Amino acid sequence: METYRELNLGLPAQCESIRSEAHHFAMEVMRPAAMAIDRGAEAYPFSVADSRLGQVLKASYGLGYHLALIPERHGGLGLPSIGVHILLEELGWGSAGIGLSLVASSLPATAVIADGRPELIAQFVKPFAENRDASWIGCWALSEPRHGSDHFLVGSEEFRYPTTRAQLVARADGNEYVIEGQKASWVTNGGIATHALCSVAIEPSKAAHCFFLIPLTTPGISREEASGKLGQREMNQGALVFDNVRVPRAWALKGEGFEQEVARLLAIAHSSMAAVICGTARAAYEEALTHSKRRWQGGKRICEHQLVQERLFKMFSEVEACRALSRATLVHNWEAAMPSLENAIAAKTYCTRTAFEVADQAMQLFGADGFTPGNLIEKLFRDTRVSTIQQGANEVLGLAGAHRILE
Repeated sequence: METYRELNLGLPAQCESIRSEAHHFAMEVMRPAAMAIDRGAEAYPFSVADSRLGQVLKASYGLGYHLALIPERHGGLGLPSIGVHILLEELGWGSAGIGLSLVASSLPATAVIADGRPELIAQFVKPFAENRDASWIGCWALSEPRHGSDHFLVGSEEFRYPTTRAQLVARADGNEYVIEGQKASWVTNGGIATHALCSVAIEPSKAAHCFFLIPLTTPGISREEASGKLGQREMNQGALVFDNVRVPRAWALKGEGFEQEVARLLAIAHSSMAAVICGTARAAYEEALTHSKRRWQGGKRICEHQLVQERLFKMFSEVEACRALSRATLVHNWEAAMPSLENAIAAKTYCTRTAFEVADQAMQLFGADGFTPGNLIEKLFRDTRVSTIQQGANEVLGLAGAHRILE
């Protein structure tokens, strides 16, 4: 296997250490598990207790990788921003699905930190930061059966004044809210999460929304498994169904307003996804480079053919561009008081589109060998294709980004 030689930027020793550790973990633990799950070695949905996925998540939590996006003052890893990108890229190299699952797990705690109330931080963030056995798993339940990428159009009239009623609604009842409805089947970690960050419409208005942090052991909550998927099959997903679920008013997060909080969370999520998918693009490039040195055709290795050389260098350039954009965006959004959503959208859409193009070019170099079931490049091809519609379809996210730059 070829290893990617990154430009020497004089990184801190801490960053080189996390890169080495994370790459070893990705190669020895994440990738074999992801390949096994992808081939149907486990029934779906997964349980954390006795599954291959559960073993990987427990090992990831043991290393603290679920805390990549948590500030050090709240128990995070204490990595510099560039170190966060390095970690996420290596996780994406090993498995896009599991890497993104770890990102999703931290988003509820991230939202509570933004809310700032000490009692909620003690109740929800502290246990997550201290967890090392994957018994505290988060998810962000945003999309619904009749709502998808439209929920990502922050700043648009459609977002502020929706014409279609939300499918998860809450009504006030004394010191509680009563929540009814459901979220879509594609909630990352939906089948295994212990806590959910849910966007909920507040009756009677169509437009008034709020985030709730809800333990999924609360009475009245059930789950529905997702159907089979094209790619990232190792990522657990499922629907959440709420039937007369009563929650304290204190679990409604305040923040700085629903729209601004959605923008902040999306900026973090998109920046993180761009970093993870950069690693997946790199994995596809490395597979193609290795294959080109081993495969003989026309009396010589295919890497000696000029058209193959040109294709390989284009892939190399695209991975470099992915890293440059995703790293610059994540570093800015990690350090800024208010992350930039438009830059995060640019990074997510560019990196996912480019990763798919790199995987497509790699498949072309593999030829018929690439289409063999169980082949890593075939899996990477499917995984990167799925990424172009995750967290909002790229075309719709482009509209959301346009709203931001035209404000």
